[in-house]
Amino acid sequence: MPRYYRYLVDLEKNGVERISSEKLGRYTGLTASQIRQDFNCFGGFGQQGYGYNVTDLKNTIAGILGLHKHYQVIIVGAGNVGQALANYTNFKDEGFTVAALFDTQSPPVGTFVNGVLVWPVEKMEAFVREHQVDIGIITTPQSVARKIAERMAEAGIKGIWNFAPVDVSLPEQDVCVENLHLSDSLLTLTYHLNEDPAKKE
Repeated sequence: MPRYYRYLVDLEKNGVERISSEKLGRYTGLTASQIRQDFNCFGGFGQQGYGYNVTDLKNTIAGILGLHKHYQVIIVGAGNVGQALANYTNFKDEGFTVAALFDTQSPPVGTFVNGVLVWPVEKMEAFVREHQVDIGIITTPQSVARKIAERMAEAGIKGIWNFAPVDVSLPEQDVCVENLHLSDSLLTLTYHLNEDPAKKE
């Protein structure tokens, strides 16, 4: 659904009002049959012979993804990745506000990244409780990621986006964790670059 939403936003910006499964498939790289199956999981959208109204479909998927809400976000780890995320302007457009960054190193603490203050990590729990933070982003070294995630959960955060190179899971605390390993995508690319050409035929 996030992939469909991303393409539909672009289609709407380009003035497309209606689209068929076949044309949407050409944009997304999926088959029309796969698209219909995916949408049927959520009750099905569109009309046979008409296709999909782009704006209506985009808004429906936004509702499925919870984008009708506003989310307060913090980032723990004000290094290169943390700062890049804080500078990502599309977050605010999609309803995500980076309320604060946290770090343990003295140089970044007290500075601003894209207008957002970097706090000492010791103050994270108090900030989360005071500002009702929904999502925590972890961009710390591997060695402290699990502990940071546990502290986020104990402070009341229900969603964690983890960029540290280690899988974090907190099922006992009823917290949703999305582990993102940037190297996985790169290794997938190198696999395809080195795949036996005979297997592609």
